[in-house]
Amino acid sequence: MHRKTQIFIVFAAVFCALLLAASGLAASLSPAESSLLSAVNATRAAHGLGRLQVDSTLTLAARSHSREMLRGNYFAHGAFTSRMLGFHVRGPVAGENLAWGNGSFAAPGTIISEWLRSPEHRANLLRPGFTRIGIGATVGTFLGSGGATVVTADFAGR
Repeated sequence: MHRKTQIFIVFAAVFCALLLAASGLAASLSPAESSLLSAVNATRAAHGLGRLQVDSTLTLAARSHSREMLRGNYFAHGAFTSRMLGFHVRGPVAGENLAWGNGSFAAPGTIISEWLRSPEHRANLLRPGFTRIGIGATVGTFLGSGGATVVTADFAGR
């Protein structure tokens, strides 16, 4: 085998390994994120809708936004479209739900209940065309409240 070919093969193998590792890390949800995903999918199932699959790109975008809100001490969607474009989110339609709270107010059941009460959040949660989700849950002092959980759920599909 030529040296050029060997170098290319090694380069390709390392590149693929790095890609797989990065996508695996991004898609690996924390316990809080996994619990919320279970609650989201249980709610969708109760309404006759399909489960959402974790999308590593959406997860990165959601985690980034939750960290940014915590760091900046604000609670808002901000430049949602720019963020989705910046993270190269695929799909013709995307949506976002936010939540924050302490203790029982940060529990998945409470978050889902609040989202179901809001027409816009309910629409995202129960949109039949959404097939993918990314969840970012970050804990810290938020708006003067210690131990607060700040959540971003980013949805995508059609």
